[in-house]
Amino acid sequence: MNKINFRIFLILFIICCGVINHVSAQANLQNLSSINVDDLSDQQITQFLEQAQNAGLSEADLIRQAQSRGMSSAQIQKLQARIQSIRNKATGKNSTLETDSLNKNTGRQLNYKPDSLDTTFIKKDFFESLRPKIFGADLFKNKNSSFEPNLKMATPVNYIIGPDDQLNINVYGNSSVNWKLDVSPEGNVNIPGIGIVNVGSKTIEQATSLIKNRLAANNYAIGHGTSVQVSLGNIRSIKVIIVGQVQKPGTYTLSSLSTVFNALYASGGPTDNGSLRQIEVIRNNRIIRHLDVYDFLVKGSQKDNISLQDQDIIRVPTYRTRVQLVGQIKIPALFEVIPGESLDNILNYAGGFTDSAYTARIKVSQISDQQRKITDVVEADYKNYIPLRGDKYTIESIIDRFENRVVIKGAVFKPGDYELQNGLTLSQLILNAAGLKEDAFMERGTITRLKNDNSTEVIGFSVKDILNKVSDIPLKREDIVNISSIFDLRDKYIVTINGSVRKPGKFAFSENMKVEDLILKAGGFAEGASTKRIEVARRVSDADPTSQNSSVAQVFSVNIDGQLKPAEANFVLNPFDIVSIYSLPGFEKQKTVRVEGEVMYPGSYTIKTKNEKISDLIARAGGLTASADADGGSLKRENIAILGIDKRKADTLEIARERMDRLSRLKRSYKDSTKTTEDTVMRNNFVGIDLPRILKSPGSKNDLLLEDGDILRVPKQQQIVRVNGQVLYPSAVVYEKSKSFNDFVSNAGGYGPDALRRGAYVVYPNGTVKGTRKFLFFNNHPSVKAGSEIFVPKKSESKGNTAQTILGFTTGLASLGAIILGILSLNK
Repeated sequence: MNKINFRIFLILFIICCGVINHVSAQANLQNLSSINVDDLSDQQITQFLEQAQNAGLSEADLIRQAQSRGMSSAQIQKLQARIQSIRNKATGKNSTLETDSLNKNTGRQLNYKPDSLDTTFIKKDFFESLRPKIFGADLFKNKNSSFEPNLKMATPVNYIIGPDDQLNINVYGNSSVNWKLDVSPEGNVNIPGIGIVNVGSKTIEQATSLIKNRLAANNYAIGHGTSVQVSLGNIRSIKVIIVGQVQKPGTYTLSSLSTVFNALYASGGPTDNGSLRQIEVIRNNRIIRHLDVYDFLVKGSQKDNISLQDQDIIRVPTYRTRVQLVGQIKIPALFEVIPGESLDNILNYAGGFTDSAYTARIKVSQISDQQRKITDVVEADYKNYIPLRGDKYTIESIIDRFENRVVIKGAVFKPGDYELQNGLTLSQLILNAAGLKEDAFMERGTITRLKNDNSTEVIGFSVKDILNKVSDIPLKREDIVNISSIFDLRDKYIVTINGSVRKPGKFAFSENMKVEDLILKAGGFAEGASTKRIEVARRVSDADPTSQNSSVAQVFSVNIDGQLKPAEANFVLNPFDIVSIYSLPGFEKQKTVRVEGEVMYPGSYTIKTKNEKISDLIARAGGLTASADADGGSLKRENIAILGIDKRKADTLEIARERMDRLSRLKRSYKDSTKTTEDTVMRNNFVGIDLPRILKSPGSKNDLLLEDGDILRVPKQQQIVRVNGQVLYPSAVVYEKSKSFNDFVSNAGGYGPDALRRGAYVVYPNGTVKGTRKFLFFNNHPSVKAGSEIFVPKKSESKGNTAQTILGFTTGLASLGAIILGILSLNK
């Protein structure tokens, strides 16, 4: 076979294997026509959706798959409705279900078609969780329940000895010897000095008695100071045949200590059609034991889990009768029934009813010839009803309503649900609820009553008349009584205090509250507060709407004792009053400024007078040093006006957010990097001053008044110029008086390809900024001083000539031409 023919053969072989795997996979996927969505629990559907979501499948993929596997349209609609209902319940909770699509975050969709099969479905059948579970089927599929025999335990006395076993014979006492003897294929061991002893097919207990007798017959003082102990050494292997309805039938090599459960686990356990209750153990062509797995699951009993022998056969037949329990049962599943069992036994296997189950009657769907029929089994017949093939038992929930409940809400000491006793009236219910609270609204209460057609009506009553027994109302089932609080029927009363107090803000109003009481709630006066001329602003309810200068608030001026002592003329507050506390007219907090750099005594200084100026501060700092550069002197002042922020609120959280918001808008307005914008904003904090002129003419208009927080900095003599922005190599260039603006840019590599030359500017050491001016076609750049910084910004991005722009431009030119022609024609 040449290479080409071999390749063709290989391709055909792979295609055939794919077709075989495809058909095999289709066969493994069971039909879904028997699934009834009404029988599924929310837990089953949730598990189904989570598995599909983890695999990256959408809801549409699952629906198409269900259609291709026989699920009816009606059941698919029910499934979609149940999925939506579960999602609605999960709204606002930490649910793993997505509300839009199952694969919202997976980034993967399966374009499934009914005539194709994705390998994801082949590897795992997501609809498996929707099928009724077979009770006990998971026992042999659980990796944590391997049922492996314990090889280190003491030898069981009923262990049957066979070929390849090793016996440890330990003789101790007056005689001492230890033999390790292998059992021959004939079942014999050869004891040195004693001879051959046949132990095959005997238990350890029988073999021990036989060996003792042979030793005693050979002058070993057995029982007279000498003892014998026989145990297993090496444990042999046995072969067990497993047939019938098991996952992997065949012959298995197991330890001779293995039991039936060990063998079933090795074979994968019974299939869906296999019986869990009539498992047969066949030895020497006869059935020696029937194993019922339910005994282990329900009672924990292993009485029929016998030890196996070589060539034993385990046969798992098909089940005979299987019934299904759904609804309000603790373990909804399919249960196998053996002769002699009743419905009560099946309920016991299922763990009994849930707490919300209706136990008086169970609905049974039975097979009747070619169709089904519904019948009911009452509680008295549970022990007598014999389950039939295909029975389906539905345990329903109790009705979600109360037969003797009334509810009281609102201004009572114990609101809640109460028993509707015979002849219960409204006044008695209020007494049962420990009576009314002091804030109860006495004029009116309501009863919401359920009418016979399940609609509601509202019955009003006078709470005062009910308490005074002027009238009373008999109550009915599901009546809801509501007695409001006076606080529920009005706005929350508050008063506000602002100004020079330690904790300004809003406080709850109390009757007979005075200004002094509110000041105490606010933590008392702040330092420098004035106790005179306190203003109280009060709401106006009788303003004249026809007058333009009508009052919108009443303002009272109050003087109080600074020690907040009780006084006769106390001012009583009303709800929503606003109290303003002012500072003393002459009170001033200390204000500090700072001097840095080349002065004799740099540091912080407190402003002494309101008209203290920069020259005064330099004088207090001892004047400039010999190396000071007065031209580079700068004044840093927080420029709140640039950001549009009130200085009194500069450090609050709201202002910090506003500052960041305005900064981001400022960044968007610039077509340059973030660093450039931040540098520009930072430079706005510097006030351009002419320090040499200030020192030459103290008190002049250039000599600014100092403000709190000012920082005056006098640098050393500057020798470099920094060039940044859109230049080829941003750098610091040595200052030379003869160099021009373009010379410094050239020393930084020259302009970059995106440089906006007409937008270049210079920031001088004192904070002054000068930009480039345009004169005809020439750029007139500013002069450069030592310590300056040259910045070249970036060009804005070109939008290009779109079709709409070109059309508008040409239309404008055409209109202009038409106007010119019209003017020329008129002149003629």
